[in-house]
Amino acid sequence: MKKLFGFSIALCLLASSVMADKPTDSDVTVLFDGGDLSGWEGRADLWTAENGEIVGRTTAEKPIQGNTFLIWKGGQPDNFELTAQFKIESGNSGIQYRSRIVNEKDFVVGGYQADIDFGNTFAGILYEEKGRGILARRGQKVTIGEDGKKTPTKFGDEAGLAKVIHPGEWNDFRVVADGNHLQHFINGTLTAEVIDNQSEKAATNGVIALQIHQGPPMVVRFKNIKIRKIK
Repeated sequence: MKKLFGFSIALCLLASSVMADKPTDSDVTVLFDGGDLSGWEGRADLWTAENGEIVGRTTAEKPIQGNTFLIWKGGQPDNFELTAQFKIESGNSGIQYRSRIVNEKDFVVGGYQADIDFGNTFAGILYEEKGRGILARRGQKVTIGEDGKKTPTKFGDEAGLAKVIHPGEWNDFRVVADGNHLQHFINGTLTAEVIDNQSEKAATNGVIALQIHQGPPMVVRFKNIKIRKIK
């Protein structure tokens, strides 16, 4: 009987631990629910809400002269898991996180970027806009030292990982930022990972934004954007 009682207590403690780690509704924030662009700021001539999607669009008639962003004004998250679906029909885009506003008038930001491109050359990499450039290519785990030195290790084939990404179709992007540990996943597959120990430049929090890239005409779509706080 004592053994059975002890086993029951152990099960209760395990269940309590699992429940404590399970995310609650209060841990999740919906950044875009399919309605209008309330809570976001960017160039009204480039960004619209259409059919439950955020759409960024440029044209050949009115090319943009620099990268510009749609910025979420709901805060500057620190440790989180961000999930979103994207479809890119041409050009280059990305999801900025832990970023800073560089030019408020022109909606320009700099910081960590989960890259997206129609050519499927850069999709999934970790790029630092207005900063250190490419921090990890597809298939790389990179540790950045305090001195800025990058030590890469390879966990996957860059070309092979490209096959899990489908330009012109809907894809799932998941970004995990936990302390100085950053991970990108597309369609459930890890594409890039960084341990950023360069305290002088590593960001611990910042804005979230969506990118329209200068260059040829482009169209990118986002939907189901959510963020879950990591405790």
